[in-house]
Amino acid sequence: MNTCRGVYILGFTLQFKVLVSDPLAEEGVAILRETCDVDVRTDLTEEQLIEAIKDYDAILVRSGTQVTTEVIEAGEKLKFIGRAGAGVDNIDTEAATRRGIPVANAPSGNTLAATEHTIAMMCSLARNIPQATASLKKKEWKRSKFMGVELNEKTLGIVGLGRIGREIAKRAQAMEMKIVGFDPFVTKEHAAQIGVELMEVDDLVKVADFITVHTPLTPETTHLINAERIATMKDGVRMINCARGGIIDEQAMYDGLVSGKIAGAALDVFESEPPFESPLLALDNVIVTPHLGASTVEAQKNVAVSVAKQCLAVFAGEPAKYAVNVPMVPPDRQEQIPPFAFLGEKMGKLIGQLVDGRIEAIEITYGGELSENRTNHFITRSILKGLLDPILREPVNFVNAEYVTKERGIRVAETVTKADAGFKNLITLKVTTDQMEETVSGTVFSKDRIRIVSIGGYTMDMVPEGSVIISRHLDKPGVIGRASTILGEAEINIAGMQVGRVKPGEEAIMVLNVDADVPAPVMDEIRAKVGIFSARFAKL
Repeated sequence: MNTCRGVYILGFTLQFKVLVSDPLAEEGVAILRETCDVDVRTDLTEEQLIEAIKDYDAILVRSGTQVTTEVIEAGEKLKFIGRAGAGVDNIDTEAATRRGIPVANAPSGNTLAATEHTIAMMCSLARNIPQATASLKKKEWKRSKFMGVELNEKTLGIVGLGRIGREIAKRAQAMEMKIVGFDPFVTKEHAAQIGVELMEVDDLVKVADFITVHTPLTPETTHLINAERIATMKDGVRMINCARGGIIDEQAMYDGLVSGKIAGAALDVFESEPPFESPLLALDNVIVTPHLGASTVEAQKNVAVSVAKQCLAVFAGEPAKYAVNVPMVPPDRQEQIPPFAFLGEKMGKLIGQLVDGRIEAIEITYGGELSENRTNHFITRSILKGLLDPILREPVNFVNAEYVTKERGIRVAETVTKADAGFKNLITLKVTTDQMEETVSGTVFSKDRIRIVSIGGYTMDMVPEGSVIISRHLDKPGVIGRASTILGEAEINIAGMQVGRVKPGEEAIMVLNVDADVPAPVMDEIRAKVGIFSARFAKL
């Protein structure tokens, strides 16, 4: 099928042009060249890329090229942006979404490569293979110096049970290791089905002989493994990081390695790369590789082929399998659905920052006119994406949102009702965790007036954008003023405020729109004030 040359205008064939700006496996480039005009230019500066991109219908990158807002705005013909790999950190997806350009990645192409690299690092760490190799090559024969430990019957702690974490668990079980895991978005029942005992991270670090991390790097996971948690670990624990630099506090790990608390570490990623200034490189009990987790022939071929095929699909008017920004909406619903999808994603993102504990169930109720809408599943996917994508290691998009949720054992229920609470349409999202439940409702008055109208049963008229502080407090004079004073002293400007209550003098809710991120110590100070029951900072 001549995919790219299937568009004709006045008898002429319209041929698409594709720019490959990072090294891509030839198998992927060959697929594109069958029907498209492809240029491989891997040494462009940002200025050169901005100048060149105006001539192309698609750009395919790996991690090297920064697809910035300026690049996207200059790409007047751009119809597709592809990332040959899992992360899209180097692509401004919001700018692409504003332009209506689908961004797609290849999230599963390097799963086995990263899994096998982690297992190889763990085995090498257990048996001191790199150190022994270096010693023998110096014509030394020091067998006792490199005494190792067996993996058999040891406890492996896996922090993050996404695709890679689950594959590691499967292989570790074959070596008769006991597997414990932490993942706030996996239920205990589902973890048990894959042979993993689920526990909180504080408990995991106390029982594990080996600890491997497989989470995304977010504000919540930065230095997830820190000095306090290292202090509670077994003496002689061994640690592996083939995920993202920064999940483990490198200074705390260095101190543990020097003191002997940590017997050894195997690192493929670092907080700063390349890590030439890191003191970790000077330690004999640390083995390292230069970010090789996805560096196999097979993985690079898989991600290149995946992203090339998605590019051709978009050119043919079909959806990209792993689109990360925009859903494919039926033509007759393209005007109506996007505002509700936007609202749903923001509601999911908000409620994900309001709940504690492991998510067990998600209930979505569509009221009013939405009760007759047959395409609510697009909104549901937006809600799931907003809720899960900021936290999970693998990207959650409009194609895989339902699959990822089911894969993690989270129950999702959709219901419809004619009841509308006085609104023409209403979406109500209820999330239940093993510790609490929270509810958020929202409506679309028009495409330019989208609002969250209720949190936890308290009514409001909240624009779902920007940075907010949401607090529950006693409805008494002076309580709100205390919080405002603290923010003023921290030089954080309050852009707007709303208050909701049920009965005077009882519990009420306050939403403060602020112009900057609120540091954790400032939030702690707000929570400590008399009359404030809880306070959360959220970014939408």
